[in-house]
Amino acid sequence: MTYGHDEDPACAVAHGAASADETRRTLVAVFASPVAGHLLRFGAELGFRGILLEPDADRELHDLPPGSVVTEPGDYLDGTADVVVTDHHREEIGPLLRDILKTPARWIGIMGSPRHVGPHVQALTELGVPAEEIARVRRPIGLDIGSRTPPEIAVATLAGLIADRNGRPGGFTF
Repeated sequence: MTYGHDEDPACAVAHGAASADETRRTLVAVFASPVAGHLLRFGAELGFRGILLEPDADRELHDLPPGSVVTEPGDYLDGTADVVVTDHHREEIGPLLRDILKTPARWIGIMGSPRHVGPHVQALTELGVPAEEIARVRRPIGLDIGSRTPPEIAVATLAGLIADRNGRPGGFTF
């Protein structure tokens, strides 16, 4: 049986006949939360190098997988970094996002409902961050699959990151 490996490189990868040729990405989950834990666990399976950015060193880490936990933005926020802010209610959100926006991070997003303006907008505006920089923060994030639980939110978010990384719109539009 032939799988068309010679004609379609993606087919060869899917059937294990070749390795995916992709640039290693860094997934930075901001703030320890159940969603952050799922993002980092599932992200590792998808080839992401996971980092938890949690400025509160005393915060519970929600059984996160072994890996890097950092307390401040650093050089890991390079052009391979996809940053996902997993809690929009934290008081540190303005200063932390302001500092992240100064980095060459590839993608920055924050969880939240699209039905209202995110609290990060006011926090960043009050810190003097220009509107064009605030606009770099994507919201909502992930694919619209009706996610309700932390694992579902993580899957939708990672699917959106993969679609973005591959230059695709996501969803079922081909």
